[in-house]
Amino acid sequence: MQNHFELFHLPQQFAVDTGALDSAYRDVQGRVHPDRFVNATDAEKRVAMQWATRANEAYQTLKNPQKRAQYLCELNGVDLQTESNTAMPAAFLMQQMEWREELDEARSGKDLELLEKLDSQLRAARKQQLQDIEARITAGDFHAAAQGVRALMFLEKFGEEVRFTFDALES
Repeated sequence: MQNHFELFHLPQQFAVDTGALDSAYRDVQGRVHPDRFVNATDAEKRVAMQWATRANEAYQTLKNPQKRAQYLCELNGVDLQTESNTAMPAAFLMQQMEWREELDEARSGKDLELLEKLDSQLRAARKQQLQDIEARITAGDFHAAAQGVRALMFLEKFGEEVRFTFDALES
């Protein structure tokens, strides 16, 4: 079976040309969309639906940097073990604790300026983490890339908390 990159005729790498991905997705969807199979047999309709679903899943995976990195690790035999492997470097955990304290302080003090500063730091950390993941994948170090993806997952989850706090303070 084709992997997601092969399905869209894209190179199997972290950096993805989003324009090419969008175009390839529309092309595949145009060929397998269930509306094109209105007069087909039930079996043909079922196959078309399966291909459309597969194309949607592949597109959603490749469009999202975290999911794309995780997928590349898995293609190269490295399971992220997100449920069982939550070990992170001490410096990363300390940073998380500091940010959580700042978030609590911003919440309790209704301090939008502190929240904006925290959001800016978080965006910078996410950008750096994505660059590190790309470098590790490009170098073929998928175990280190998997560690980076786990860190990115922490950052993204914390980012959701920051956005939720923004919404709560601004309403």
